[in-house]
Amino acid sequence: MVLGSLGSKLTQSLQKFNSRTVIDDEAIDGYLKELATALLEADVNVRFVSGLRSRIRDKMRLEEALASGTNRRKYIQRLVVEELTQLLTPTRAPVKMTKGRAMVAMFVGLQGSGKTTTCTKYASFYQRKGWKVALVCADTFRAGAFDQLKQNATKVRIPFYGSYTETDPVAVALEGVNAFRLEKYDLIIVDTSGRHKQEVALFEEMQQVEEAIKPDNIIFVMDSHIGQACYDQAKAFADAVKIGSVIVTKLDGHAKGGGALSAVAATDSPIIFIGTGEHFDEFELFNAQSFVSRLCGLGDISGLVSKINEAMPLDKQPELLDRMAQGCFTLRDMYEQLQYVTKMGSLQTLMSMIPGVNTEMFPQGYEKTGIQRIKRFMIMMDSMTDDELDCKKGTALDKDLRRIFRVAKGSGTNPYAVVELLHEHRRFETMVVKMGKAGLMKDTGDMANLNRNPKQVLAKLQNCMDPVMLQQMGGAQNMLNLMKGMDAANVPSEDEGAEEAEEGAPEGGAPKGKLRKKRSKK
Repeated sequence: MVLGSLGSKLTQSLQKFNSRTVIDDEAIDGYLKELATALLEADVNVRFVSGLRSRIRDKMRLEEALASGTNRRKYIQRLVVEELTQLLTPTRAPVKMTKGRAMVAMFVGLQGSGKTTTCTKYASFYQRKGWKVALVCADTFRAGAFDQLKQNATKVRIPFYGSYTETDPVAVALEGVNAFRLEKYDLIIVDTSGRHKQEVALFEEMQQVEEAIKPDNIIFVMDSHIGQACYDQAKAFADAVKIGSVIVTKLDGHAKGGGALSAVAATDSPIIFIGTGEHFDEFELFNAQSFVSRLCGLGDISGLVSKINEAMPLDKQPELLDRMAQGCFTLRDMYEQLQYVTKMGSLQTLMSMIPGVNTEMFPQGYEKTGIQRIKRFMIMMDSMTDDELDCKKGTALDKDLRRIFRVAKGSGTNPYAVVELLHEHRRFETMVVKMGKAGLMKDTGDMANLNRNPKQVLAKLQNCMDPVMLQQMGGAQNMLNLMKGMDAANVPSEDEGAEEAEEGAPEGGAPKGKLRKKRSKK
């Protein structure tokens, strides 16, 4: 999980607070002390922690003075989330990204913060949204900088510009930007040299590059491992150039990360993305409310719904739900669902979005193993015929060993692996059939009156779902709360603000593969 240590401590302290029978002043002081300790250990600036603690106490006293009968448990929880969100929310709005004109984004930051990789991730994100994107390497100081950008850009098929002979970064940046402007590119990303506040000459060089290319957005890339020194460095960059946005990198490791989050206060600029891995798709849009909610173990229902809608096209959902309501779940359906799961990103991130699910309970390395297992299942299903995928009569694999051996041979796997796949399909099919018969897949009956008949829906969930799976999802009550939340947060997947970077998202749809032709309806 992103900032796993901090998130774990915040979640544990909140759970301990909620388990108290009586919420008195002693319990509140104890919780605020644990909260402050967790933030300080995560390298959040001490001034911010002290101010946050004081504001929560003041608001608590004011609310109790104005209104009697306040639910202290819920109110203190809401105050904590609001104040942590406020810490990550600057007064300045993010730079508005407009498609159709040559927007120039200039990346600055310390050495080793991951600027070049982040430039490629940023470019890839907009390319997937249909923007015409280009990269310019203005880092003439670091050996191999242009080679790295060239390799990254080639992998994601994005045009790039740089020079092996020119040593003046201002000249390279200006030539590259002008060349791509003439070709009418929507977004031109300029990668600059890494530098820190003690290097006065390099700061002057950065100011010269800014003056030459006149960027629409200067993005400060901050390494989450830097710790308390982050505030001073971020302040120095903000004083030298006009920082418009912040991207925090390397949040997938053991970084405490609190220092990097303080960069928001130093630059008064919003965090727009966070880097959660080395791969180009491990790059998340940042939303302060959702981020804090996940850190505190409260989940992120709206984010989960958005990811589902992005991965699974809206026009496909009613058709699938209709078949599942009739108790029909074929191997073809399972294949498509596995495709959507692989498009939704990190499994651990998805699990952290579900309220009540403790990601610490999952064994280390489960995510990598799970993805490998899914891909192996999909390869085996690629070796099946259309009739076998549709589970037509007379083509059942579990009743014909020759079919099992043929699929195993065609996919390069063991026959026992094919049997494992069939067992998993049967398990899900049984659950779907039960839920279909119970009316849990329909928009009518119990599901239409979810708030009126919660006990009835709860009983049906416990009867239909696999006990182990139900426990992993936080129990039947948590599943019911999740269903209510998803119903309330049912948002469209289409990008309503394509012109704004912070509201955009990669377009959904089934990934291409050799099974695509077989997936067409006859």
